[in-house]
Amino acid sequence: MKVVLEALCAPENTNRTLVERLSDDGSAPRTFTYGRMRAWSEGIRRALDARGTPAGTPVGLVAGNGPEWVAADLALLLEELVEVPVPLAFSAEQAASLLRNVQVCLVDTAGARRLREWGLAEVVDIVDVTPYDTDEPVTGTAVPDDVDRIVKIIHTSGTTGAPKGVKIRAHGLAALLDSLHTVCPPGIFERYLSLVPFSLLIEQVTAVYLPILRGGRMVLLPDSVALLGTAGSRADDALRWLGAGEPTAAVLPPAVVSALDKAVAGCGADADAVFGPGRRPFLMAGGAPVDAAALLRLDAAGLRVHEGYGLSENSSVVSWNTTAHWRPGTVGRPLPHCEVQLSAEGELLVKSTSLFAGYTVEDPTSRPVDEDGRLHTGDRAEIDPDGSIRILGRLKNVIITSHGRNVSPEWVEGRLRTCPSVVDAVLFGDGMEYLTALLVTTGAEAAGDGEAERQARAYAAEHLAETDRPERFIAVPDETALRERYFTVTGRPRRDLILAELVRAAEPAPAH
Repeated sequence: MKVVLEALCAPENTNRTLVERLSDDGSAPRTFTYGRMRAWSEGIRRALDARGTPAGTPVGLVAGNGPEWVAADLALLLEELVEVPVPLAFSAEQAASLLRNVQVCLVDTAGARRLREWGLAEVVDIVDVTPYDTDEPVTGTAVPDDVDRIVKIIHTSGTTGAPKGVKIRAHGLAALLDSLHTVCPPGIFERYLSLVPFSLLIEQVTAVYLPILRGGRMVLLPDSVALLGTAGSRADDALRWLGAGEPTAAVLPPAVVSALDKAVAGCGADADAVFGPGRRPFLMAGGAPVDAAALLRLDAAGLRVHEGYGLSENSSVVSWNTTAHWRPGTVGRPLPHCEVQLSAEGELLVKSTSLFAGYTVEDPTSRPVDEDGRLHTGDRAEIDPDGSIRILGRLKNVIITSHGRNVSPEWVEGRLRTCPSVVDAVLFGDGMEYLTALLVTTGAEAAGDGEAERQARAYAAEHLAETDRPERFIAVPDETALRERYFTVTGRPRRDLILAELVRAAEPAPAH
């Protein structure tokens, strides 16, 4: 990571804008230069030093997508501490699990509020990174040597719903950045628009580190705008900011690619109507499968979207459709530092210099690295003769929504079954913008009276993280015929059949 920190401190970058916060009303955005962000991060370092926080200590980062998050992240890299970013959308149980071994947390105003709501404000030492009252850049920042160490612990889903941490190595992250730096076209990170939470590792890579490496800037949504994948967000809303933010690049969740496709093709608009006359940002996509037909339609309209594939266990990106090799329907070729092959069962195996250093907790969802150094991804795939990878699906049942959020269905289903009128529950959402729960209700309740849904909604609002809450519920009565057709003799749901015959059939007709 030394190369990122050296770019942050480079004299030629001091007066360049690094962070731009858009305004709700279109007025002048708030901007922060490289020099100012560097001074801010130095102030946070001093606050950590004053607490005697030794190198290698895990430190929580609980903040929204603002300059505060960026300053705190850079301070932790400079101070050689282990960053544990916690999504604001987490439930109290999830946050407590991820922060189990953390004694110090860096927070902004929203982060401090969430710690209180989670009941953790008295458990950790809170360092408020919000105060900042100097425009004077600093000089002589000590950039640490680039030794291989754990720099981050990134959350990923576990079997119980409590997240486990993925340990990210400094040299692993550096290897990934070097590969991406090599294959990315020049100029695309002049104005990178961030649409999803910084707590996601891929967004840290594309929104923070690559712009710094390229001397570019990150453009952030207004405080009042919901980030994609959080409560209240909708893919259609992102289209406004793709125009207003005037980005040169953005990573789009698949749901936004679909919304863009409809706006450009389905509704008769053209690309100029979305982005402005002549503007064509460099668009990337990942996190869940993207419809190849939509990619082709957008490309015909002059908007090429470059799909990729990755996972936290590889420090994010494994493969990517580059400008030199674009194959819709695939997730591209492996990056220069990655090698891939298929197991006898068709599972994608990855060997690279950016592999993680293990988990904080092992459970059945853990992805092993075998004796040959190959990561077993848990994804079924095909590899075309030209090296392009096609992802066919998950070997297990972890849901990946179209916003790229991972959800453990069994855990949510178990929670919903605690509702009085709910006998069983089956969760869906793979590749979808929101989660749908099928509720099997008690015989005493008529499925149409809505009581089971009311109970489930109330329970989810109180006990589930935003990312785990179903938005849509379908109630069916518990009957013998239903059990015989849609569940095995051991009570396991036949998910594909339920999806095809009950969930899809209950979808509302599209509006015309």
